[in-house]
Amino acid sequence: MPNTDQPAPIVRQKSPLNVEYPFSALSRWLIPADQFYVRNHFPTPNLDERIWRLAVTGAVRNELTLDLPALQAMPGTELAAVMECAGNGRVFYEPPKEGLQWQTGAVGNALWSGVLLREVLARAGVSAKAVEVVLIGADRGVIDAGKKTASPGPIAFARSLPLAKAMSDSALLAYAMNDEPLGIEHGFPLRAAVGGWYGMAWVKWLVEIRVVERPFTGYWQARDYIRWDHGLGEPTLAPLTEMEVKAQIAQPVSGAIVHVGQPVRIFGAAWAGEAGLAQVLVSTDERTWQEARLLGPATPFGWRLWDYAWTPPAPGHYGLRCRAIDATGATQPDAPQPDREGYAANWIIPIPVQAVVAPDGPVDDFVI
Repeated sequence: MPNTDQPAPIVRQKSPLNVEYPFSALSRWLIPADQFYVRNHFPTPNLDERIWRLAVTGAVRNELTLDLPALQAMPGTELAAVMECAGNGRVFYEPPKEGLQWQTGAVGNALWSGVLLREVLARAGVSAKAVEVVLIGADRGVIDAGKKTASPGPIAFARSLPLAKAMSDSALLAYAMNDEPLGIEHGFPLRAAVGGWYGMAWVKWLVEIRVVERPFTGYWQARDYIRWDHGLGEPTLAPLTEMEVKAQIAQPVSGAIVHVGQPVRIFGAAWAGEAGLAQVLVSTDERTWQEARLLGPATPFGWRLWDYAWTPPAPGHYGLRCRAIDATGATQPDAPQPDREGYAANWIIPIPVQAVVAPDGPVDDFVI
């Protein structure tokens, strides 16, 4: 049943459906499926579980065809992981970047249940020459000429994982979300869950796993969801993979009125890629930083909720800031980073609030 005590998700596009979570409503570690953001490139495929099959093909010793009961009969596992659309925060780019103008809600944390991808690959027997594993969804369509490059007819949404990632503990073939079967909008009957990586790697409506002996260069790998890499001196295009370290403020909201001398709870969530989150800092004066309190479970790929108690010292306008730091010391930047092609918007976004003198009358106790 829909969660009626929460604000309605924000529809960014009706066809295909793209829906954003109202991040200011954040209150729990796991985001319910009916509130979780939805990212689609093509119309939702209509899949019948009775006839749906997953094919495992390519550089394997034994090609497989598996139905959902066969997958559910394999050793199961769970992965608590945050999934963030690579375009989350795109609205903050200046000048504006092409693509859906996501604010801060194209992200969520959920418990994904299924079977490790490596278990399926082990059944098929991966070739010693294999380098990547391509995940192919049932959703397909034509990329129109208004995009960067038109497609040569209908194409499927497909992305690849390096073999090492595909064989890791954080690459899951998920058939359940928050202990409930996947909904159609979240990839029923089977999707990828790839801990630490942006959402474009979490391919929905899986119909084929193709093991390949050379790097995959399909549209969504080489033409879109890309960034510039300067590691070789001259910039080269590279596919997006691991999430950047990031913290966001959920409350108070932009433009909120707070009262001088009364405590305010600054609250939000933070996450990182493969390294995991280490620390969140908060600034209320644009100069100094204080450590926030990390809340809730600490898992390798899930986000951490956090809060910080702040008492406005005087009337005026304040810009609230938060900064995440991962376990390697990588720090959320102050300003946009170049060459990200409108993706990976992880720089600090100030939240403006105004402090005023509180009116006379009773004041509710503030509890951290």
